[in-house]
Amino acid sequence: MRTKVTLVLIFLNVALFFFIFHFEWKWRQEGRIKDTRLRVLDASAANIQKLEIAGLADPIKLERQGDDWMLLSPFEWPANPHVVKRILNELLFLEREAFFTLAELEKAGVTLADYGLDKPALTLTFTPGNATGGAGPGLPPVVLRIGAEKAAGNRLYLLSPDGERVLIVKRSLVDSLRLTLDELRDPALFKIQPFEARSISVQSAAANNLRVRLRHEGSRWSLETPILARASRSGTDLALNNLTTLSALQFPAPGTLDPARTGLGNPALRIMLEGNKRTETLLVGARTGDKAADADESVYYAKLEDRDAVFTTAIPDSLVDTLRNAQEKLRDPLVLDLEGRDVSGITLRSADRRELTLQRLETGAAPGEVGTWQIVRRDSSASGSPTLPADPTAVARLLQHLALLSAEEFRSDAPSAADLENWGFNLPERRIALTVSPLTPGARGAATTTQMVLDLGLSTEGGGAVYAKLENQDFVYKVRPSILAEIPVVDRVFRDKRLRELPAGAQIKGLSLVRIANGNVIYARTLAENETWKSALTGEPAVRQVAIEGLLQHLRTLRAKSIEATSFPPMISLDGVEQPWTYRLEVSVALVAGAGAQTTTSTLFLSERTGGGTQIIGSPDLDVVFQAEQALLDVFWALIYGPRDEGAPAPAVETPPAAPVPATPAP
Repeated sequence: MRTKVTLVLIFLNVALFFFIFHFEWKWRQEGRIKDTRLRVLDASAANIQKLEIAGLADPIKLERQGDDWMLLSPFEWPANPHVVKRILNELLFLEREAFFTLAELEKAGVTLADYGLDKPALTLTFTPGNATGGAGPGLPPVVLRIGAEKAAGNRLYLLSPDGERVLIVKRSLVDSLRLTLDELRDPALFKIQPFEARSISVQSAAANNLRVRLRHEGSRWSLETPILARASRSGTDLALNNLTTLSALQFPAPGTLDPARTGLGNPALRIMLEGNKRTETLLVGARTGDKAADADESVYYAKLEDRDAVFTTAIPDSLVDTLRNAQEKLRDPLVLDLEGRDVSGITLRSADRRELTLQRLETGAAPGEVGTWQIVRRDSSASGSPTLPADPTAVARLLQHLALLSAEEFRSDAPSAADLENWGFNLPERRIALTVSPLTPGARGAATTTQMVLDLGLSTEGGGAVYAKLENQDFVYKVRPSILAEIPVVDRVFRDKRLRELPAGAQIKGLSLVRIANGNVIYARTLAENETWKSALTGEPAVRQVAIEGLLQHLRTLRAKSIEATSFPPMISLDGVEQPWTYRLEVSVALVAGAGAQTTTSTLFLSERTGGGTQIIGSPDLDVVFQAEQALLDVFWALIYGPRDEGAPAPAVETPPAAPVPATPAP
């Protein structure tokens, strides 16, 4: 019997020692860790799903929805992500600097009221996610009670979540919690950013609820309703940027507003943005009558379609006007769509059947560059269609006029036959046919070449209005009347101003400048064998040397200030009076050909100088009449009038009234 009792006692002692060293030691270790751990909250603070703050003017409730946080009380609205992140970080990294247990406080005769924890100033309750990190149920809410500030130092008293300790923490926690609703809510009305937007829809009550929809594809915007047309990329992007920067100003308390006063029952504007798998719609109602911070803005009642909260927002007057008239304001005003297209041919035709064709030569120019162009003159001669080099500057200017031709008014999208006749399209003042191809180098080719035909009509109703219409479209645009003058069907306007350029091996062997009326030789010289112009001009006066050297340079590369005619006449019209040419300049040019040289003679005819900067020159060889450039004018002045001015300079009053003072002063 005693043996049995002894064995039982031994067993009980073993069990007791096992309990003491296993379970009680673990409890004591947890207590020591709890006492020494500085972080107030455990890992559950890293996955907070709900957050409530009591003690503010308005109790606040926040809830995580996906990757975003929503403000649920006092009204439903997206929360400011930066402010919520600050609160979460404060909770996650909240550390105590000291603590007292409730048992220690009782021994010292201190109660929670002494620390302001019996009726805490703020109470924060958060709900962690479940054990797997999700938002489902499982973990109980955690409550933090915030009491009074510490008398000494920038600290607060905080009751631990288990209610067993009074903690001393930094007051940055309460600073992050004491927020106004304006600070806590997300100021933006639209979460969809401009780069994400795929479409914009605007419905205006002022336009009989007309709905305008624009779609974004690639880098372009296009109108889908009420018509199919190009939209203005810059105008649409600007409107979209202005929309996404709108913000809520105030949230009137629910029930304090008369629905009829807000105008949201039949909103003045319904604006819908479509993004990546989400849609947001803003309803804009009546004006509030409040004064906006900016004089160019007005304050309106508004709400988001999927939320009940009514708020006020300031909208620029220009944006409201654009949205109410989106069909025209956001429409691309450019008549021709040349973006991403390369123009390789232009045919111009006037109402009197004159026609001019400009053709680009494929000389390796990169797509989009002007390149080298030629004029194709169509006639009935047996030799076919002669060509002339075109001025790339004039062609570039023409292309710029066409590319920038904008509608001053969208006159009609469905004109009648009578309208087209009244607007001059039965016999257009200009018909412009453009041969275009994709700008991408690999896409260029005959298979992708298309033609765009633009008609410009002059209104028969008077007033000089000019209208534009593409051949394959019904749209009629009113354009600036000056476009007709900017597109002349005249060869000489587009002819290359560089009329002739001698090859590198060519040498000017002789010059002869003669006054035709009396045969007076102003200058004549032919180089001897192996003679140069430098040696030939040694005995000439300095002014004449400079003039002849300049003339030789201009004759090697003959350029015109402007082309006056593309055929050479025996008489020249000056100030409306037919007159004979005044001077004849003959130039002998030696061209190296094989073992010998071939000499040719070209002739230029000059008029008398008219005005300060005008002298007409004609070339029967080039079949052209042109105005001389200023530098060539100065050369001829020195040669023709220089001998009259040798010696002392003449007084200003004796200067010939029809000619300017020479650029090179007389010796």
